[in-house]
Amino acid sequence: MEKQVKVLGILGDGQLGRMSAMAAQKLGIQTVVFGQDKNSPAGQVADQFVEGAFKDHSKLYTFANMIDVCTYEFENIPVDTVRVISNAVAVWPNERLLEISQHRVSEKQFLNDTGIETAEWHHIASVSAIAEQGLDTSRSDHILKTCRFGYDGKGQVFVGKNDDLATKAASLNSDDLILEQCIDFACETSVIVARDQFGNIVTYDPPLNEHRHHILHSSTVPAPLDPALLMKAQEMAHKLAETVELIGVMALELFVTKDGRVLANEIAPRTHNSGHWTMDACAVSQFDNHVRAVCGLPVLAPDRHSDVTMINLIGEDIDNLAQYENNPNAHIHLYGKAEARAGRKMGHVNIIKAK
Repeated sequence: MEKQVKVLGILGDGQLGRMSAMAAQKLGIQTVVFGQDKNSPAGQVADQFVEGAFKDHSKLYTFANMIDVCTYEFENIPVDTVRVISNAVAVWPNERLLEISQHRVSEKQFLNDTGIETAEWHHIASVSAIAEQGLDTSRSDHILKTCRFGYDGKGQVFVGKNDDLATKAASLNSDDLILEQCIDFACETSVIVARDQFGNIVTYDPPLNEHRHHILHSSTVPAPLDPALLMKAQEMAHKLAETVELIGVMALELFVTKDGRVLANEIAPRTHNSGHWTMDACAVSQFDNHVRAVCGLPVLAPDRHSDVTMINLIGEDIDNLAQYENNPNAHIHLYGKAEARAGRKMGHVNIIKAK
């Protein structure tokens, strides 16, 4: 880069921003976080904090003038916000990837156009148009999702073979939906991939991911899966990173079917919960490589040195830390959230086993 990065801006003040800020500080890079609560997870560790709404252009300009480069910590940042910041400094990953990931139809179409297989899907532009589309849900189960703003099971509903699709669609209160065929999958995995401004790409080992109530519960590495299958998953993520000219870290969430196929589920243009294990089991974590990439440094080989299981601390799990506190192999990471609520990610624990 022409200008050495001394200050990294982070849009969003949650735990992913927190861990990115901490990674930046190890490199002597200061951070400015833009969000709504200075006492938020990222606000607690940032060098500076700008409080404002993502649509407040005046505050965004103030923020942009304080930083050398910018990134974001979740994919629901408005694209217009990124465009405003981009007038002053580079934002990585760029708005193209952000825009693709924010709409499930665009995301699925892009994956398919890239040659990456997904579940069968259909766009439902309005509830009233369902009859005209002639969609048949009587032969298999489906998941109906809003095209925007859904995560951790929110904004979606199960559609059984005997359910009325129009009734289910009306329950989501949206005229922009995607109908996805349910996959009879054996397990779920994901790949964290990092690409820098020089075109170097590294991928992390795909974990075995277990979800509970639509929220990631644990990620285990190495995954007890066919090595050829895991290699295919990494190749898919590598191809995707090249196609979008990724700068930073991205996650590709995947289903492994019972007949041995690997199907893409979602793209996350950011660091990812299923990569938190890298903080204690790799020489270079996903957060280290994300900061390096967006700040103009080359990404480094992850070099996993330990087997590991990452366990999310959800809601009241935070009250049961005693089981980990005396375990020398348990690395506890808390996010600084004051109130534990059902479904809220309060922290995670990486339990390592030396190779």
